[in-house]
Amino acid sequence: MPKKLFQRVMPDHQKIKNNKHLKIFGALLHNANLWHLNRRSVSKAFAVGLFFAFMPVPFQMVLAAGFAIIVHANLPLSIALCWITNPLTMPAIFYFCYVVGTWVVGVPARKFAFEASWQWLVESVSTIGPAFIVGCGVLGVIFSILGYLTINTIWRFSVTKEWKKRQARRS
Repeated sequence: MPKKLFQRVMPDHQKIKNNKHLKIFGALLHNANLWHLNRRSVSKAFAVGLFFAFMPVPFQMVLAAGFAIIVHANLPLSIALCWITNPLTMPAIFYFCYVVGTWVVGVPARKFAFEASWQWLVESVSTIGPAFIVGCGVLGVIFSILGYLTINTIWRFSVTKEWKKRQARRS
């Protein structure tokens, strides 16, 4: 069941291979193992994709693709999971990262109002930046591990359930 679900929702291989930002990986994209759907590659893809979804950097997809190539994770799924942080969800997720970061670092949360200016960004790096970065890292690691373990468990459970169904039909 998980394999069929992922096959339905995954983006087209050719679209990903022809993406202008992913051309830097060249022939590495032609490795067939990056496109297979199995328990290990999908679990790794969730770990990679969820980790980079929490990283507040531009080109998250390219970083996720590079890391997916290194660890032999499913490439399309790794890239797609980066879009958990999209323009609609990003403010809430990154604010939560900031709150977690303040808790981990042990500093009080500061009130701030976002401004789309270079001056605000420079000032914020020194005030809210450390807690924000720590929170992003902590939540990235936590959700990465949770994603890996959850998908691995669901996949194993699903396969075991199918085996038992087949055995029951044969009996």
